[in-house]
Amino acid sequence: MHWNWTHADWPTFRYDRSAIEPLERRFLLSSGEILGAVRHVSGEDRDQLRIELLSEEAMRSSAIEGEVLDRSSVQSSLRRQFGLATDGAPTRPREQGIAEMMADVYSDFDAPISRDTLCRWHRMLLSHDRGLETIGAYRRHDDAMQIVSGRAERPTVHFEAPPSAQVPGEMKIFVDWFNRTAPDSATPLPALTRAALGHLWFESIHPFEDGNGRLGRALAEKSLAQNIGQPSLIALAYTIERDRKRYYDRLETNQKTLDVTDWLLWFGETVISAQKVTLERVAFFIAKARFYDVYRDRLNPRQAKVVERMFREGPAGFKGGLSAENFIAITSTSRATTTRDLQNLVEMGAMTRSGERRHTRYWLNLPGSGGK
Repeated sequence: MHWNWTHADWPTFRYDRSAIEPLERRFLLSSGEILGAVRHVSGEDRDQLRIELLSEEAMRSSAIEGEVLDRSSVQSSLRRQFGLATDGAPTRPREQGIAEMMADVYSDFDAPISRDTLCRWHRMLLSHDRGLETIGAYRRHDDAMQIVSGRAERPTVHFEAPPSAQVPGEMKIFVDWFNRTAPDSATPLPALTRAALGHLWFESIHPFEDGNGRLGRALAEKSLAQNIGQPSLIALAYTIERDRKRYYDRLETNQKTLDVTDWLLWFGETVISAQKVTLERVAFFIAKARFYDVYRDRLNPRQAKVVERMFREGPAGFKGGLSAENFIAITSTSRATTTRDLQNLVEMGAMTRSGERRHTRYWLNLPGSGGK
């Protein structure tokens, strides 16, 4: 199999610049919209927004690799990294590690990368993993670094990375390219082009024993942040995780060729979709803050618990709306009390209601939501 790194002109990627230009323009326009929306959030609310967006990215990036993290532990770890008051939630090594890495990517977005940068991220991410031979350094094992699936006796090889002995040289070329193509550097590249090429290139070298996917996505976030001149809060991992099979399929296809126009187009569309998700989340966060400004002191403990649980579902809310059965399950209260509490929420304007009898559903009454 001729992997991309075995081609004579590796790593000279080829692509149609004119095809990606419309996406580059859309990216810059959406970036301005996000920055404008975030400016409407200030003080403690902006800190909380940052924590919520970064924790979601940390969780989704891990989920792409099949790893499930605890949200409260990730958020508590992030708050500690940014010097904010914590809620006392326990922090576990796995969550603490990715939170530390995400905070580092966010805080030092404008700094160039080096071998030390990448190895530091790797230590943060995987210092808890006792099963790895090498942590905080490029892989050294003699075995082929392969991406495989299927049964052990008949595996399907999706990709094979360069031998470990080649990794230091390959990564030196990559790191030099990344820094040389940054804004205000010698040969700057447009935002989407640079992030897409950088991600594919890094994943193709696969320099570490484990964690390459999460590090590669963090690197893409850093690249985009450098090009817009602000820390990136876009929901890139969230958007990839929603269709991770296509993500892996696109990677596999483009790790066999140096003609990567299709990869750039897919990656660019994915980033723009991620920006839309971020705009929705910022709007939702602002609506949530306004909701609590009005209703926080008017909710009894049961109502407050249900409202908090509904907000945790995000902008889409409970699928099909909140039912009385949902309320009972969350609060462990009686049906009569549930009926009174829900009626009171509707009367005060905190919720709207639709349907009749057993089909009755309730929705948070948020600005611009139309009640649903």
